[in-house]
Amino acid sequence: MSKDVLKIIREKCSEENLSKLEALNNQTLLEFIAEYLELCNPDTIFVRTDSEEDTDYIRKKALELKEELPLTTKGHTIHFDGYNDQARDKKNTKFLVDESTELSRGINQVAKEEGLKEVKSYLKNLMSGKEAYVCFYCLGPNDSEFSISAVQITDSSYVAHSEDILYRGGYEEFKKLNDKDSFFKFVHSAGALENGVSRDIDKRRVYIDLSNNIVYSTNTQYGGNTIGLKKLAMRLAIKKASDEGWLTEHMFVMGTIGKNGRKTYFTGAFPSACGKTSTSMLEGEKIVGDDIAYLRKIGNEIRAVNVERGMFGIIKDVNSEDDPLIWRALHDPGEIIFSNILMTPEKTPYWLGKDGDVPSEGINYSGKWQPQKKDDANNEITPSHKNARYTIRLAELGNRDEKADAPEGVKVEGVIYGGRDSNTSVPIEEAFNWKHGILTKAATLESETTAATLGQEGVRVFNPMSNLDFLSIPLGRYIENNIKFVKGLNNPPKIFSVNYFLKDKEGKYISGMHDKHVWLKWMQLRVYGEVEAIKTPSGYIPFYEDLKQLFKEVLNKEYAREVYNEQFKIRVPENVAKIDRILVIYKEQVDDTPEEIIKELELQRERFFKLADELGDHVTPDILKENQNLV
Repeated sequence: MSKDVLKIIREKCSEENLSKLEALNNQTLLEFIAEYLELCNPDTIFVRTDSEEDTDYIRKKALELKEELPLTTKGHTIHFDGYNDQARDKKNTKFLVDESTELSRGINQVAKEEGLKEVKSYLKNLMSGKEAYVCFYCLGPNDSEFSISAVQITDSSYVAHSEDILYRGGYEEFKKLNDKDSFFKFVHSAGALENGVSRDIDKRRVYIDLSNNIVYSTNTQYGGNTIGLKKLAMRLAIKKASDEGWLTEHMFVMGTIGKNGRKTYFTGAFPSACGKTSTSMLEGEKIVGDDIAYLRKIGNEIRAVNVERGMFGIIKDVNSEDDPLIWRALHDPGEIIFSNILMTPEKTPYWLGKDGDVPSEGINYSGKWQPQKKDDANNEITPSHKNARYTIRLAELGNRDEKADAPEGVKVEGVIYGGRDSNTSVPIEEAFNWKHGILTKAATLESETTAATLGQEGVRVFNPMSNLDFLSIPLGRYIENNIKFVKGLNNPPKIFSVNYFLKDKEGKYISGMHDKHVWLKWMQLRVYGEVEAIKTPSGYIPFYEDLKQLFKEVLNKEYAREVYNEQFKIRVPENVAKIDRILVIYKEQVDDTPEEIIKELELQRERFFKLADELGDHVTPDILKENQNLV
């Protein structure tokens, strides 16, 4: 660098803030900070340690700069992103690639030299006139072999405040690095502001440098593009996990309570709008985390931690009946940031799907709002954005598990994969074994689109492990990593698939909204071998008698045999059609497909054909259990 590192930093901060950095004894860190202070050129910097005093400084700055506005309930604030800056920018989120980078076909990428030149040209002097926040966090619990240290430089107090809610403090963790470069780095600027929001959306970029563990984010405020430690860090962690022999997964972690208080921990991966949050937040169960998990093989067990300590949750349709735990937390005093919802004249939040009537006026992401307000393209502006969010610590929820911060994580007994499927998969099914589950349930995960969001209902989107958008390694290698992950374990976790969205011929859902709680309880019984199951060509399904008892115990609901037979009917043509769809993808669109997945899917297709030859295209479980020799 052209100037002395400490001189560059000293020019931007007080002696107190400089001493905070020097105390970390990490020259690599100082060089990183100096490089981007010189490039971005903020007027001053503030260094956030783990102290409550530093945290409070950023909270107050968010209000002072009006990046957040106070609401009536103590601790509640609201933040607005720009009208066209309220979702992840998939088009402009790219990997910086060189000759050593391996990615699957179709993943957004740009030549590293070209991308760095572009994003650094945008970052040059982009923080001029502002204060930058240098913040230290820990991905995963503190003092843990799961822990990954991270530093973010941002000129947004809203982003810094959000990260404080979402992530564990990492300043003290940095002291343990002993000048190592084993940390993630994030540089973000909201850019020039107009009416308090990012002006130059055409220069919005999110560029990921895997070789140096750096993510750059420019000219955007939306959390999914700016909160570096969330999905941006997930991409870095997937690569790191692959190199080191563990897994980074797009999964919740939850504890299910069984008889005599026995607790069993499950992880679960579901694409958007497939029931992930509603499963992890079932009343009476315990939540460790709702979104991202690290999994490691420790001894003879798979253990998992929640990467985060908070939730950046979609608030649309959160209501008192379906989401009682979240609903209560969102109405109690406590630290919560609402984003892109409607602020009523009484300074209370309103969101789409909230209990009660729609307010007659308020302020939202478009400014002053009234019903029937339209934008420049004559589109109606809803009172709250469909992707509106709430940011809250899990500690504010009544069902947070006591092991949520345990450095050793929790033992995983079961893994759940769920998709939106109207006509094929049964509501709950157990894989034959770990490998079968990864190849035929995880790697074949699909989710149907809905007419409300995309204008065409029933289009199946391929999303293996619900992680395709975030993969920073080739898909084939990712699948192989999952298969090999349990090598040497005596009793790997069981793998299950769930589908809450089966419909009858009239298009009505066959399962009730709360039936998922019964499926979860059945999974727990299967983990301990306490109920038998019926073998199908694709796994194991429940006996009617076991479900009837569980429906009574869990939901106090009668469960008819006719409903059971319709829910768990084996739909052979539909299953074969899915296998054929997936085989085309893996044979024609994936460059590094493991031969194992082709073989496993073709064997499963043959089992379906054999069943249909003997018993027909649609086979009820009552008939199937009498003909187990055919499976």
